Amino acid sequence: MSTLALHRPAALAADQRPARALAWLAAALLLVFVAWPLASILLKAVDGPGGLGQAAALLAEPRLVDATLNSLGLALATTALVLPPALLYAFALTRSRVRARPLLRTLALAPLLAPSLLPAISLVYLFGNQGLLRSWLGGASIYGPLGIVLGEAFYTFPHALLILLTALGVADARLYEAAETLGAGKLRRFLTVTLPHIRYGLASAAMVVFTLAVTDFGVPKVIGGHTNVLALEAYKQVIGQQQFGRGAVVGLLLLLPALLSFVAERRLARGRGAALSGRSVAYAPRRNPLRDGLLGLGCGAIALALLALLGTAVAASFMELWPYRLGFTLAHYDFDNLDGGGWLAFGNSLKLAALTALAGSAMVFGTAYLVEKTPAPRLAAHCIRALALLPMAVPGLVLGLGYIFCFNAPGNPLHGLYGTLAILVASTVAHFYTTAHLTATTALRQLDGEIEAVAASLRRPWWTTFRRVTLPICLPALLDIARLLFVSALTTVSCVIFLYTPDTVLASVAVLNMDDAGDTAAAAAMATLIVASALAATLLMNLAGWWGTNGCRSGKT
Repeated sequence: MSTLALHRPAALAADQRPARALAWLAAALLLVFVAWPLASILLKAVDGPGGLGQAAALLAEPRLVDATLNSLGLALATTALVLPPALLYAFALTRSRVRARPLLRTLALAPLLAPSLLPAISLVYLFGNQGLLRSWLGGASIYGPLGIVLGEAFYTFPHALLILLTALGVADARLYEAAETLGAGKLRRFLTVTLPHIRYGLASAAMVVFTLAVTDFGVPKVIGGHTNVLALEAYKQVIGQQQFGRGAVVGLLLLLPALLSFVAERRLARGRGAALSGRSVAYAPRRNPLRDGLLGLGCGAIALALLALLGTAVAASFMELWPYRLGFTLAHYDFDNLDGGGWLAFGNSLKLAALTALAGSAMVFGTAYLVEKTPAPRLAAHCIRALALLPMAVPGLVLGLGYIFCFNAPGNPLHGLYGTLAILVASTVAHFYTTAHLTATTALRQLDGEIEAVAASLRRPWWTTFRRVTLPICLPALLDIARLLFVSALTTVSCVIFLYTPDTVLASVAVLNMDDAGDTAAAAAMATLIVASALAATLLMNLAGWWGTNGCRSGKT
């Protein structure tokens, strides 16, 4: 046997040791920044002389019962309002020949760039006491359930649309040809072929919309009026009354709908079959002027409504005094003379977004690579996979509460992080970890495992393969993760509302504070800056992805 053959296993084992160590480190970080805060909420909820009995008594209070029923009812109403237009929009983009489909898709996803406070501010400008369209409500008030449902519909629509676009994006043309041969009309084909095919996507979209509406904090805070919901109740208990135990109990209540939706989605996923097989024929819609025209009108109306809510706040930020003096002004952008955090808040948000995108992308993609492409320890890999999916079922407000109870405890060795920008970065990465992790693992699983086998046979360490092969191929997915984390860090409110300090106040929180102080136009101005920054970052990352992809192709050529 050659000397090279004798030394090869030892060399490979030496290469694997750093991967094993890094996998354990990643598992430890997820335990500290995801599992530990959630365990702290549970302990805080049962802490005290009454223990579980005291928590049960709090849950039976009429105020909490009323907030729970309001949250569930408003979330159900939002889901019923969002799903039909989202299904129509997704159907038009994937199953018709509607004109300007890329533009329509971009317009429908625009709300993702705005904090949830923005639609509530726009609704106040349009339908509030001084609103231009107040008469449209027929005497009803926008401050309350109506305003909450409309604001949540704007906020959740793109999330439902993305899921339904994926569900409708693939279909077997043979099924439609068979149904047409058997004499089934268009409506019957839709009811018997299309709807059963996308039932998992519909259920997933409904669960996502319901969970987001139950746990959102921004819209009810601005336009909820006297309507109490669970997210507001948690905020009042912690910030207003310093009742941390009661806040923990409300946090657990907020956690239940998200957990139930997550469990239901997982059960549906188990019974889901493949949409396409090796013999499938991709469905290509045929031109139908009547259908395409009607769907185009429907999509145009929906896009116009979304743009109206987005554009109203932007336009109002440049007007002297809505709706009396509509002349152009930049006075509302003079944040240094207003309460709420000023330009410091905007600068902090840009720092938070940049650090979250950089640190989060490295953490998420590196961890996914260790689990999928290296011989990570089995226990560490199972721990990472379980904890990576957990944030999907945890509302941002609940995670923020957990960070208070965990890292604000004097005995915590990481107590020094509390009140710093680092804790905001950690909580934001943890909150949006699941989506980023699933993006990374999907990209990595598309790569042939022979890449690592060939690299091992050539005695190349895994980090060389990662740097020279995997990373360039997966650059578009990595940029998608960075874009997601950057935009989410700019727009999130619930995740950071309990964690900021006067020195680390953020733009999304400044919008809330200025609106509370009555500076609605300044709040709209700050929200406009958030949208503009998110849009600029998205365009830059898209350009970087295009350049990287074409650069890789040119290099290969």
